[in-house]
Amino acid sequence: MGKLSNIRRTKMLAQGGRCYYCDLPMWDPEMDPAVPEICQAPPLRKYLRCTAEHLHPRSDGGADAPTNIVAACWYCNTRRHHRKEPPSPDAHRARVRERMANGKWLAAHLKDIRSAVCLGVSTRRV
Repeated sequence: MGKLSNIRRTKMLAQGGRCYYCDLPMWDPEMDPAVPEICQAPPLRKYLRCTAEHLHPRSDGGADAPTNIVAACWYCNTRRHHRKEPPSPDAHRARVRERMANGKWLAAHLKDIRSAVCLGVSTRRV
């Protein structure tokens, strides 16, 4: 395991296994290969996989140091960096929490995926 993996794991544990931005539970296959219930649908395994999020990006001189890294799900981490000028971590966190409360962030995808999974399960049992 590399230094970044160790920092990511430490941060994930310190955050109670929840994403810094959306506060949804994450999973890390290196820590526990068993997939949590919320991540059973394959797309959710990707979206809720724990990543090391650099608060100050490496491309701007940010270090691989514990003070510069938080644990964030893949979805929130990649969405922050989709813009030309990524928002500050605090601004992104506030935006994510607001959109989650309105059902417009990952919550919307979770609802669609869970519906599809439930339909798939019910059709198999018939």
